[in-house]
Amino acid sequence: MNDKPVPARPTVDLRSFTPARVALGRSGASLPTKPLLDFTLAHARARDAVHAAFDAPRLALAVRALGPAAIEVASRAADRSDYLRRPDLGRKLDAGSAAALADVATIPCQLAIVIGDGLSAAAVHAHAIALLQSLLLRLGEGEAVAIGHVVVASGARVALGDEIGAILGARMVVMLIGERPGLSAPDSLGAYLTFAPKPGLTDADRNCVSNVHKAGLSYDEAALKIAWLVREGLARQVTGVALKDESAERTPRRIGSVVPE
Repeated sequence: MNDKPVPARPTVDLRSFTPARVALGRSGASLPTKPLLDFTLAHARARDAVHAAFDAPRLALAVRALGPAAIEVASRAADRSDYLRRPDLGRKLDAGSAAALADVATIPCQLAIVIGDGLSAAAVHAHAIALLQSLLLRLGEGEAVAIGHVVVASGARVALGDEIGAILGARMVVMLIGERPGLSAPDSLGAYLTFAPKPGLTDADRNCVSNVHKAGLSYDEAALKIAWLVREGLARQVTGVALKDESAERTPRRIGSVVPE
């Protein structure tokens, strides 16, 4: 039995491993001034991310520059206030958008990609196009996955992708969306994958690749995971709790990965 004492390790060392607020010190019963000001700034950035305006036309132009056509749609949330107070409105297309999608849905497709503002338009503006670019490369490798449509959705919740995918006749939908801002990452992007999308599905029917930002997953790491899940989901005809992400075990890591600037 080893009775050697465990060497003491200063708590401050933890700060080199995590952006979480640890070992901040104290001043009496409160925080020192600098950590308190840092917290206030992070909180303000998170609030700004939630309320930031979404530039759908600019994103659509950037998508078209990569090659795919882009369609702009909107949910039933009339404005940001509606969106935040009524999550249900963000899960349904407005009538005009539903009709516009129906007009272009002439042939069923393998995959539809939706870019939605979610709870952080800042995350979408910062990362969605770079991630999409890397994802298009991954999906084009080997046995390519055909992308039928790319949709830019304003006032979007994750479940909006289900209705969009159903109207477009997509076998699978990938929703790139701004995640709920945190105090260490106000611009985190997530990807939600759903096989056989239709209204009424739950999060148990989806796979999620989250935390795409400068201090989280790189674009290429996220694209590798998403592309693996897309291919496996289409092959097995399932996503969600029945599909485990085994991309790290099944796919060799590529040297020279693209990372956020």
